[in-house]
Order: sequence, then structure tokens, then C-alpha cells
Amino acid sequence: MRFKKNAKYKGLDSTLVANPMPVNSKYHPQDLAELEQCRYLFGRKEAARTAKVLNRLAARQFPDTACLVRFHEALLFLRAFPHSPHVLRKVESLLNSFCQRVEELRQAGADMSAFDSFEVSGIAGTRMSDTLTFDVTRWLLRHVPGMVHIDWKNNDEERAMGSTWPRFIPLLEEDGYVEATIPWREWLQTAQGSKQDGPDWLVQRFEELPLSDAAKAELYDSLRLPLIWNLNNHRISRTRNWRTVRKVFYHDAPLIARSQVSLAKELARRPPELKRLSLAEGRKTMDLVREVMLVRYRELYGTTLGDPAHVVRADLDRGVSIYFWGLPASRRLPLRAYVAGFTLKNGVPVNYIEAIGLCEWIEVGFNTFYTFRGGETAWIYAQALRCLCHLTGATCISVYPYQLGHHNDEAIESGAFWFYRKLGFRPGRDDLARLVEREERRIAAKPGYKTPARTLRRLAAEHVFYELPGSEPGAWDTFSTRNIGMKVNRRMAREFGGNSAAVRRASSEQVARALGPRTSTLTPLEQIAFENLALALAMVPDLKSWTQDEKASFLQVIRAKAGADEMRFLHLTQNHGRLREALLKLGS
Repeated sequence: MRFKKNAKYKGLDSTLVANPMPVNSKYHPQDLAELEQCRYLFGRKEAARTAKVLNRLAARQFPDTACLVRFHEALLFLRAFPHSPHVLRKVESLLNSFCQRVEELRQAGADMSAFDSFEVSGIAGTRMSDTLTFDVTRWLLRHVPGMVHIDWKNNDEERAMGSTWPRFIPLLEEDGYVEATIPWREWLQTAQGSKQDGPDWLVQRFEELPLSDAAKAELYDSLRLPLIWNLNNHRISRTRNWRTVRKVFYHDAPLIARSQVSLAKELARRPPELKRLSLAEGRKTMDLVREVMLVRYRELYGTTLGDPAHVVRADLDRGVSIYFWGLPASRRLPLRAYVAGFTLKNGVPVNYIEAIGLCEWIEVGFNTFYTFRGGETAWIYAQALRCLCHLTGATCISVYPYQLGHHNDEAIESGAFWFYRKLGFRPGRDDLARLVEREERRIAAKPGYKTPARTLRRLAAEHVFYELPGSEPGAWDTFSTRNIGMKVNRRMAREFGGNSAAVRRASSEQVARALGPRTSTLTPLEQIAFENLALALAMVPDLKSWTQDEKASFLQVIRAKAGADEMRFLHLTQNHGRLREALLKLGS
């Protein structure tokens, strides 16, 4: 992607480090290869060697974007896993001025397409283009004002614009409903009274609609409006998106390998302290994680809609801090509780985390960013699970099939299944368990044996599980909330002619009669929580046999689902035996 010639660098912090770029300094490929080796070699001599290589490369001009990308990723790794204070200072200096190198290549006419790759997007000095959701779009407009534009060249959702824009632009129907070619750009610029190409005016109109936030987002998202923005030398770029920490952990010994990590020992350790952040700190955390995900073309439900009022942080060993948060009550899932998080290593974002649970079971997604996949991933993963089990009370952990390689070629190529298996996870299906045992015998008998991709795809077809001491073995092996949803919808089709409002109303009345909660005392959000759970519980035949204590506890569960902190809901479901039994049976 191209920039305007001699474009100025703008942003919250656009100051460039005063390091003039070298002129005609000869590039030696072996220097870059040596720096990439230095990432995993530690000790006093290696620290000095790394510093020397950095000094040599600082004086070099890189011949193409591929080499410059490699240099960038090595620098970011060293920022997270530094050998010494001197190495850290040098790396920060090079990263702070990195956009100058990008601009020099652009001015030289280099092919800039290597910067567009999903794996390395977000480098300072580049441009990004994406179709963002409503919540992320309005957040981005506030944080980088004047830098976001509509990408008209890639906009092909004319039908959606014709259906939506007449809400804001008078007489657009005359054009949009009947004409073959419509000058959408001209209509928008005329309505907003300027030639600006940003989506600001349009987003403001959506914000003014008399709808809920969820409904506004649904309507805006239907446009699939592509946006484009320049990263320049902004702090939001992946290049400069780190945070200063009070104490840096310097690596003077080899990194912790996967073979050195015992998940059982880590989970048996004393739980980490989870510090509740203030609202102001929580908002800063939400801003940071949105920056982190935005420049990597990623968006999770929980990073977009995270609740800044309920953010906790665990400060662990080796420069690692992990943050977790939930969702605001108005945007929660119907049945399960949701937790998202991410990890900073010496202030550098290295992964994101997602956990969704019910009772004592949680599904965990854990994604380490490409740059840092050689950096103590197993140990950091074990710390994330320590925190999650403490926060949620979970004793059964499962991993999404996608993480293992289901419809995920990258996970197949990396053998992701074995990462989890060697930490102690087991398949939930007997046939897959037998297949694992056969593969393990082959691995033991044939040095160098590699599991074929077709076998890895079979192993990735279902969840894998790790159960802590005291949990019920195999209880959640076949459970899925999707199973509950399908049963509810079959009942709706069979008994209510496919009418969603009718099945919700009938289920609520049925469960209210059986369990006795006075729905008139519920708040609007509690009423929604009750209706969602009632859809499932209406299919449970023995509700009337619940004791008075169980019925009273169920009302507490409802209030907690819509309460300030959804973790209380999760803990209450763990302690309500009849509710757990009913949901587990429905979903298995």
C-alpha cells in the first residue's frame, strides 16, 4: 500500500528518535541471521554479542521489505526477552525510529506488500485496511482522530448502504432504490457538508439512533464498511505498542522449554494474587488490548466489549503480568460466563486469552502472537491457567478444536495437538484416545517420527480436556451449549411453529410456576437472564421437585448473571447441584 510522498508523521506520540538513517551502508545477510540466533542465546557473553550485532544492523540499510520485517520481529522479541539494560535501550531506540526505515524503502520504490501479511501487520509507517465493527470503529475514531478514512476502492456493499443510509440522508431513496449506479461518496459528503472521507459523521448518526447499543452495532455492522488508516509513528502501532514497567526481567539463562513445564505442579501451586484495578486503570487496559488486537487484524467479543469496571491483574515471575476481565451485564452470553485476557512480558503484549465456562467447566482459547512463539509459551500458558482456575473456580479445562487444528492449517503444521497433549490434556472420545496411544508408541519406537497431517486432523476433531484433582472425570466430555440451543430450537419448531417470542414466553411462565421466582421483582437485565435460562430449564421434567433452598439459590443465580461481576454467577452454578445436573444432561 502507498503513502503520500513526504507524509508527516502524526499521532499521540510522533516524536522520532534522533538517529539519522545510514547512507549507502552495505547490508550483510549474516548480521540479520546472527541477530535471529541471539534471541535464544543467553549469558553475559551473548548479551555483549547481541549488542554488537544490533550496533552493526543499526548502521545498515535493508535491501527489501522481507529483510526489514525480519529485523522488526527480532527487535520486538528482544524487547520482550532482553539480555541486558544496554540491549533493551538499543532495541527501544531502533523501534522508536523504525518508521523511518519503512519510509525510506517506500521512497526507493520497494514492494511494500510484505507489510500487509496477517502475521506481521501493524508495523509503524504502514497502512491498514479492515472492516471493523461498530464498537471498534467508534473507539478508533476517538483515539486517532482524523486518521481514519472510508476505503471506497474496496467498498462493494451497495445494497446494505441503500437499505440503511436513507435513515440519515434525505431523499436518498430516489437514487438508491432504483438507479443502477449511485454516487454514494458524493451523497455522504454532501450530507455531512464536507469533502472529508472519514466515517465520523456516519458513526455519529448511528450513535443518535433510539436503539440499544447492541442494535446499533448490528445495523452498522451490516454495512461491512471498509476503513483505512495510517499508523505513521503512532504508539498504536505494533512496533511501539509496549508499556514501560517498573522492573524489567533480564534473561541471562536459557528460556524455559515446554519439556520443563509440569502443568500439574503449576496448578497445584498457591493461587496467584489477582489485583482489582481501578476504573481508570481498567479503561487504560481496555484501550491497550483494543490497540493490540486492532493492529493484528483480530477482534474478540471480549476485547471489543470488555468491562473496564472489573479488570484484574496478576503480577507473576519473569516479567509476566496477565490481565483478565468480563463483559458488561447488557452484552453477556445467554448461558455461559465469559472471561478475556492478555499477557504483557516486560510490558510487551505477547498473547490473548479467552475462556467461556459453565459450572466447573471452561473452554480456553490461548493464542501467542507469531513473534513470540519461541518464548516460554508453555510456561506462560500454565500461568494463565493458574489465574483462570483461581478466578473462575474451574476444575475441568477444555481446548477448542480450532486451537488443535480443526479448520486451522497453521495449527496442523505446528503440531499444536502435541503441545497440549504433552502438558497432560486428553481427548474426550475413546477412539481418539486410542489413536493418541498408538501415535505415542510410534513416536517412542521411531526417533524422528512425525505424526502425519491427516492423523493430526483426526485428533483435532474434538475438544481435549484437563481435569484438576477433585473433578468428576469425563463429566463434560460430550457437553456443548450448542446441544442445548439445538434442543430449544427443535422444541420451538415442533410446539410453537418457529415463533421465538412464543417459546420464550411459554418457557418463562412454565419455569416461574415450577421454581416460584416472582418475575415482577426482577430488573430488566435480570428478566433477560431468567428468560434465557428458562428456555433450557423448561425441558427439565422434575423442576417442581426442587427444594425451597434450591429454588431460592436459583434466584441468586439469576441475579448474579445480570450482576456486577459474572464470576459470582459462575461460582453459584458450581454450588447448585440440581441446576448443574440439569444443564449437563441437556448439553451432553
